[in-house]
Amino acid sequence: MPPLAPPYHDRSFQMLEDHTMLKTALLVLLFAAALGSGVMAGIFFAFSNSVMTALTKIPAAQGVAAMQAINLAVVNPLFMLAFLGTAIASVVLIVAALLGWGDLETGWVIAGSVLYLGCGIGVTAAYNIPRNNALAHLASDAPASTAYWTRYVPEWTAGNHVRTAGSVAALACFLLALR
Repeated sequence: MPPLAPPYHDRSFQMLEDHTMLKTALLVLLFAAALGSGVMAGIFFAFSNSVMTALTKIPAAQGVAAMQAINLAVVNPLFMLAFLGTAIASVVLIVAALLGWGDLETGWVIAGSVLYLGCGIGVTAAYNIPRNNALAHLASDAPASTAYWTRYVPEWTAGNHVRTAGSVAALACFLLALR
């Protein structure tokens, strides 16, 4: 009679081990999405609370030049990792939740993902970036820049408030999904 195979060769044990690995990977991804949405909420909040207010306290030409420099500097690897990495994690988490992988808290995971993708990514792409692109083409000391700046600041900041609130709400949903 051949010896019995160790339990780790048993097909049901392998399936359990695979499920545990998937669940662990999804929990790590969920934690990363929570962390990323929290980082982005903090960045957006800093702009809404301080940066944009400070830029209105200086002459328009200086505010335009400063915002143009900020818009160039923000596109860097760390920012993009937090900004787009959280978006990628959100998409993967939606798919996993809808397919029933990893025993995720489906409602909270989908809510957090949709909030981040809609407010963090969607508002940025549809609202803030077009305004930044228009600002980038202006000479900071031109009269047209001053006129645009007086519209830009309240419009851009309003969109940024939505990004902030959406990212904070996404963070809350992701944290509730982790409990």
